[in-house]
Parts: sequence; structure tokens; C-alpha cells
Amino acid sequence: MSEYQQYLTERDKLDFFIQKGFRINAVHEHLDGASVEFYHPASKEKETLLIGTANARKYFSSLLIKQNLGIR
Repeated sequence: MSEYQQYLTERDKLDFFIQKGFRINAVHEHLDGASVEFYHPASKEKETLLIGTANARKYFSSLLIKQNLGIR
């Protein structure tokens, strides 16, 4: 899979969780990329995504900034 296709897949997964009402709870950077932990405030459910591409890491960073500023 090309890096761009991998980015699109990762972006779609990030968007899926955000649209379902999850919030980014924690980010752990490591050699394989980053693990993004999501938390759903209503159901108390937790999910973790492994993000490997640089563009997807930039994308979830922008989502995190919007979340912290209260922008939808």
C-alpha cells in the first residue's frame, strides 16, 4: 500500500472515532509512529489506534488542538 493510501486509511479511522463522539485522551509517541487513545465520555469506552504516517500524525494533532479549543 502506498504511503498516501495508508494516510487515507488512518485519517478515515480517526474521523470515524471523532464522529462517534470519542475524544482524544492521550498520545504516546514511539518508533513505529504514535498510539492515540480515544475515550467516549458517555459510554466510558476506550479505543487505541496506531498511527504510522507523518501526515496522519499531523492530522490528529490538528484534531487535538480543535478539541482543546472547543472547535467542532
